[in-house]
Amino acid sequence: MDEPEKPSLKRRAKDALLGGARSPQDPHIFHKLSLIAFFAWVGLGADGLSSSCYGPEEAFRALEGHFHLGVLVALASVVTIFIISASYLQVIELFPAGGGGYMVASKLLSPKAGMVSGCALLIDYVLTITLSVASGADAIFSFLPLSWLPYKLTFAMAGLVLLIWLNLRGVKESVVPLVPIFLTFIVTHIFAILYVLYVHAADLTTLIETTRMDIRQSNAELGLLGTVLLILRAYSMGAGTYTGIEAVSNGLPILREPKVKTAKSTMRYMAFSLSFMVLGLMLGYTLFRVEHVPGKTLNAVLFNALSAGWNENLAYLFILIALTSEAILLFVASQTGFLGGPRVLSNMALDRWFPTRFATLSDRLVTQNGILLMGGASLILMFLSRGSVRLLVVLYSINVFITFLLSQVGLVRHWWQNRHTQKGWLRKLVISGIGMVLTGFILLSVATLKFTEGGWITVLVTGTLIVIVLLVQKHYTHTAALLKRLDSLVEAVKLSVPPVAGTARKSRRLRNTPFVRSRTGVILTSGFNGLGLHTLFGAIQMFRGEMKNFVFLQIGVVDAGTFNSPEEIEQLKHQVDADLEKYCDFMRHQGYYAEAVSAIAIDVVEEVSKLAPEVLKKFPQAMFFGGQLVFPHEPMFGRWLHNYTVFSIQRRFYYQGIPLIMLPIRVSA
Repeated sequence: MDEPEKPSLKRRAKDALLGGARSPQDPHIFHKLSLIAFFAWVGLGADGLSSSCYGPEEAFRALEGHFHLGVLVALASVVTIFIISASYLQVIELFPAGGGGYMVASKLLSPKAGMVSGCALLIDYVLTITLSVASGADAIFSFLPLSWLPYKLTFAMAGLVLLIWLNLRGVKESVVPLVPIFLTFIVTHIFAILYVLYVHAADLTTLIETTRMDIRQSNAELGLLGTVLLILRAYSMGAGTYTGIEAVSNGLPILREPKVKTAKSTMRYMAFSLSFMVLGLMLGYTLFRVEHVPGKTLNAVLFNALSAGWNENLAYLFILIALTSEAILLFVASQTGFLGGPRVLSNMALDRWFPTRFATLSDRLVTQNGILLMGGASLILMFLSRGSVRLLVVLYSINVFITFLLSQVGLVRHWWQNRHTQKGWLRKLVISGIGMVLTGFILLSVATLKFTEGGWITVLVTGTLIVIVLLVQKHYTHTAALLKRLDSLVEAVKLSVPPVAGTARKSRRLRNTPFVRSRTGVILTSGFNGLGLHTLFGAIQMFRGEMKNFVFLQIGVVDAGTFNSPEEIEQLKHQVDADLEKYCDFMRHQGYYAEAVSAIAIDVVEEVSKLAPEVLKKFPQAMFFGGQLVFPHEPMFGRWLHNYTVFSIQRRFYYQGIPLIMLPIRVSA
């Protein structure tokens, strides 16, 4: 009995760093990797909840000392949270497979509207990751000596690297260890808010009157228009508060069945917890008349103020625990970017807006290329911004409101078009309509107020990404048109094989010619298409009459588009088997022996390398053939736009001592 081959040093090192490979055919894999509502609240809802660490602060500081106006801003923020959340509950119902704002705009408006929404989301997710980690570093360094501040950027970048590593290991492994910290944040901050209300219970009865007096004073100093603009500016500067709401609808594929119910529960957890935090912290800032202190967050100043009369050691311990949990929650919040960003990338790659490699999965069943891209972009942004939360907040939140607005417009259009067939359409239309007006107003005010302060950078980067994406899609459209010429063979081959009576699968198969001990051609295919047929005919022509047996080998690739449910994996298997049977039927009709070999896998190269020795055991005289498309003009970034899988297989075969003949398939312009 042959001893199992020992894994290479590279493989062992990778397993130690990222964990062992996972099988997409494991019947329990979706249950193992999916998140229940509570874990989803941690992994996806943490972004919204953690925004209470910087959103209310930026809004309150924008009031420039008019403290009690913060109550109005807080109430407006709570209303906005519930309206946007209610609207995204509709998105969850309409798109149970996920996709969020990108899918909504693509399906309900147009593919190009979806592309704009997707590009805006990607930039926003990069900013989510960067801002969350930078804010977490700020919270940590709020209770450390000022002399340590020069090390804050290094700490933040190290935190980013750690999060990239955790996400490369897998979704659940990046969320579960952070649950205790998440709960600590919830407990400490709820306690702080309730303690503020307890200490200032007598002031709450006069809060409305005090706020009215502050409005009068502001009117006297700034005028009515100036007061309104001040409130609007504060409201818009706190717009980062709402940026995590979209993540739940986008992250549906990683949620536990029933996905829609789990997503709705997650959304409600997030909406209520975020509203409580925003309102409670803004009241705390107002009642304690908190002012900015260099090197400290407003939450740190608030916690110092409310614990001023406590035992010194107890006060320090509380502040330490609260700010540490706050910092780590902000690190957890970056998970929204690491979970949502690669998902949007993969959806756009499947629609050919991005290179298709962004839809592939690693052997840990995560979109590794997307995680590395989002993490790498965040590291660059962190370095360029020097981890400045004030600068990142200016860049932040413009893009997410582009996505919000397009989603609301799409929903309004959908409910109006389906008003005669959808029960309860009017209520849903009203919610979406209010959301559309609200998000449109916020987008306009945020873009106007932030544009000259640095928001133009976000607009420029997003615009550049849109141009790049359009060029990628143009290339794939051109390539598809060229490949159609190859596919003319497909119809000819189908016509050459007469239909066989009967409906059962076995009755449709043509009788196989007996196996002949002669040279066997193993044709690597990627489906029943022009490329595979040209490779087959090229092999026949190269060995005129010498080959009597043919084996067709195809790997069904599990990518982000198919790794959603066991049913989709099973459907992929059936499709692969059906494609291979067409090849076999054709060759049997020509009088050859033909059989098929198939598998379902993440990595085509790895799986073909495993199957090839098994094929050679049965057919010792077998020769492998692979077709490679040759375009008239190779694009500058062709290696990124196309996978060139056959080259990788050839290199692996050479190492194994297996010959592979690569046939160039020229595509004329």
